[in-house]
Amino acid sequence: MDAILADMFPPSRLGYPVIFARFVGAIILGAVIGFERESKNRPAGLKTHIMVALAAAVFAVVALESIYIRGLSDDNVQVDPLRVIEAVTAGVAFLAAGTIVLSRGEIHGITTGTSLWLAGAAGVSLGFGQWIIGFGAVLAGIAILFCLGFAENRLGRANSVVVDDANAPKGDLPKAD
Repeated sequence: MDAILADMFPPSRLGYPVIFARFVGAIILGAVIGFERESKNRPAGLKTHIMVALAAAVFAVVALESIYIRGLSDDNVQVDPLRVIEAVTAGVAFLAAGTIVLSRGEIHGITTGTSLWLAGAAGVSLGFGQWIIGFGAVLAGIAILFCLGFAENRLGRANSVVVDDANAPKGDLPKAD
């Protein structure tokens, strides 16, 4: 039983209170971005942004902790936590691409896709313990979303981008058989 408990609660270099604080910070940052998207009824809202930020933080913390795992910390093994940034970026980009839709000659969802990317970046920042970078980035992102959103509304601009209308499909896309 002691072996199982030791496996479930291994020693942590960061300390579990620090790890959980980083997770809570990532949840808060994801919620801030997600709330803005949710308030505009976008396809990825509060829960999605929170989950992206939290998952990114988990990957970053696991990467940091893996440096000190017995068997991975000897000289013959190279652990590179920065590869986590590449993996999180690729994974979040895949999710973000799913929010972008071409419909009736207009592209929708690009801003939501980029906000997911920002949530992932904020989560990685918190996971690596870079609180000021994470909070600063989210603060800047929210300022951009609100200020430019306000400016677009004042100018009467739509929330989509018109593409080459002559070649754009009309109506709904055909259904697969």
